[in-house]
Amino acid sequence: MYVTGMTAQDTEERERWLRCAARGHLAGNRNRTGEQHTLRAASDALADSRFRAYADADFDVIDTLGAISREHGRPPAQIALAWLLTRPAVSAPIIGATKPRHIDDAIAALEVTLSEQDLHQLYAPYRSHPVLGHS
Repeated sequence: MYVTGMTAQDTEERERWLRCAARGHLAGNRNRTGEQHTLRAASDALADSRFRAYADADFDVIDTLGAISREHGRPPAQIALAWLLTRPAVSAPIIGATKPRHIDDAIAALEVTLSEQDLHQLYAPYRSHPVLGHS
């Protein structure tokens, strides 16, 4: 599943979650060392060309998301959606559900309450990136 949410007020928030959720990063299809765990990851030249330079910073965010998801006993996708739902400018998150469990995760995210500490931890490792794909 991928999760996106566009906020007109904060480009960095958009880039933070789009970059981590895009191309299967949240699903764990690749890791910090460059190992690719799925067919998509192994054949996704676009992700390699656009996201490789920022991989360490992105994996810091993903690692933090994983730690918070373990603390809550929930999958990372639920925590990411719960975070997205805290953003005032997001009225309708867009999920790319390709499996029934993705819908289950989206619904379950409505029940997740993130503390101020959780939110601070999610923001702390983020490093701003330039917008990609536009010249």
